[in-house]
Amino acid sequence: MNNSQQRGTDRSRGADRPQARGTDRSLARRAELIVIGRKLFADTSYDALSMDDIARHARVAKGLIYYYFKSKRGYYLAIIEDSVADLVERAGSDTELPPTERVHRTIDGYLRYAEHHQAAYRTIVSGGVGFDAEVHAIRDGVREAMIGTIADGAYRRRDVPPLVRMALLGWLCSVEGVTLDWIGAAEALARDTVRDLLVRTLRETLTVIEEFEPSCPAPP
Repeated sequence: MNNSQQRGTDRSRGADRPQARGTDRSLARRAELIVIGRKLFADTSYDALSMDDIARHARVAKGLIYYYFKSKRGYYLAIIEDSVADLVERAGSDTELPPTERVHRTIDGYLRYAEHHQAAYRTIVSGGVGFDAEVHAIRDGVREAMIGTIADGAYRRRDVPPLVRMALLGWLCSVEGVTLDWIGAAEALARDTVRDLLVRTLRETLTVIEEFEPSCPAPP
């Protein structure tokens, strides 16, 4: 079981997401079902998959999915949380690199995730099925983690003034829009091109931040 899968079991909460049950074997089984679900929902919408479809693809009795997740929505939320953990972990890795290289790696890892997990990425960014408060909360958590990662890479600290956080949030929202357009394009640009574009716009954002907040100078 990888770290993101383990976190997915640890964070199961709420009415639709019961605590993971019991033994190491049951935790491993639950993690296997989440891996299967990530593959199923990678290119298929929530509404297009029934519980019967999911059980058939997973080659398990439908009752087993209900046992671990209580409902289709509970299963879906567990998958989204696992996907989020994976995205944040990838974006926040390579902490020992120089700031510029770390920012490049962070953005490239973010784009790589979106490229290879398009349905999950769309769900994270758009907020899930209809207006889903829990998925919105998950999305907001991703944004805060990404802002912290970028701030740490740029300033070597995550605790930044409100104006700096606001500017980085504005940049991140533009990243989401660009990424959604990129993965949905019929003739997509190369990932390196999109990464370099986003790095350049981040550089401009950091320069503007320095003008308004001299305590946060743009890194060289």
